[in-house]
Amino acid sequence: MSSLFTRSKEYTRSRKSQSDSPPSSPSPIAKTLRVSSFSFLLEAATTPATSDSYSDRASSRSSAYSRRENRLAALSSRAEEESNRDYKKLYESALSENQKLKSKLQEAQLELADIKSKLEKATQQKQEKTSDRSSMLEMEKREKRALERKLSEMEEEMKILTELKSDNQRLKDENGALIRVISKLSK
Repeated sequence: MSSLFTRSKEYTRSRKSQSDSPPSSPSPIAKTLRVSSFSFLLEAATTPATSDSYSDRASSRSSAYSRRENRLAALSSRAEEESNRDYKKLYESALSENQKLKSKLQEAQLELADIKSKLEKATQQKQEKTSDRSSMLEMEKREKRALERKLSEMEEEMKILTELKSDNQRLKDENGALIRVISKLSK
């Protein structure tokens, strides 16, 4: 009977210490501890208090302890396996996500390089066109100046030609007049 009292006393002490701690959701292991200790208390309260029952209680206690330890070990191993599986799944999903992101990054980098090369080609062509245009404009200006010079020279030549024609006509007229005067003199 005293063992029952000490058990319940320890149980209340453990309850007090749990109530002193901040509230949190109990882990599966803590839940099984409470259930197993509670079931142990119920077994101890229902068994008769005889000397044979004391040995039965001791053996049931040891078997309860071993069952409890087995359950705790199984729960902890399951929890470890589940956490390991979860970590493995998380790792695999993160790894696959990283691979996807890497492939997208490579595609984006290739696209960027392609766009840069196209932009450089376009600017180069534009510069060539502007340089071609400027060279064309310069050539056109030179040709225009040359044509203007030729035009002014031709105008000058035309003036000279008209003067020469008029001089030639005047000389022809004078020559004809002189021929008439000489012919009149010679008659």
